[in-house]
Amino acid sequence: MTAPLPASLQLCVRRRRVPTASGATIQVSLRVPSDVACIEEVVDLLVRHCCGDSWLCRKRRFNLRVAIAEALANAIVAGNQEDRSKSVQVEAELGAEQVRVVITDQGTGFTPTAYAPPTLPEDLERDNGRGLFLIRHLVDDVRFNAQGNSICMTLRRR
Repeated sequence: MTAPLPASLQLCVRRRRVPTASGATIQVSLRVPSDVACIEEVVDLLVRHCCGDSWLCRKRRFNLRVAIAEALANAIVAGNQEDRSKSVQVEAELGAEQVRVVITDQGTGFTPTAYAPPTLPEDLERDNGRGLFLIRHLVDDVRFNAQGNSICMTLRRR
C-alpha cells in the first residue's frame, strides 16, 4: 500500500499595491491547505512577493523565512490538527520600513503565555514551544489575537 500523495497546492494569491503616506505597500493574501508538504512552497512564494532581492539583507530574509515556516507548521499541525478540510489564511504586507505577516488557522486557539521558553534542561524534550521560541527571537514583534488562533509577526527593515 502506498502513502497518499500530498494535496496539490492550490493557492489563491492576491497581490496589490496600496498607496500610503510613506509610499506604496504591497499586500499578499493566501489561503493554504492544511498540509505540511505545502509549507516550503508557501514560504518561497511569500518571500518572493513581499521581499524583493534588495529589501532585506540575507540574514533578515532567512529569519523571516524560518518564522513563517514555524508559524505555518504550528497553524497546520497544532491549530488545524492537519485536517485537510480546513485551511490557513496568510496575509502579508510590505511597507517601506517593515513586513508584517498574519497567519490564522481554523482551530480553537491556545494561550501563548502558557508556553514557557524551552531553555531549561527539563523542557528540552517537550513536544511543544520551540517554534514559538524561535519566532519570538527571529522577528521584531509577535502578537496573537484573543482567541489564540492568529499570529502577527513584524520584521523591521534594518
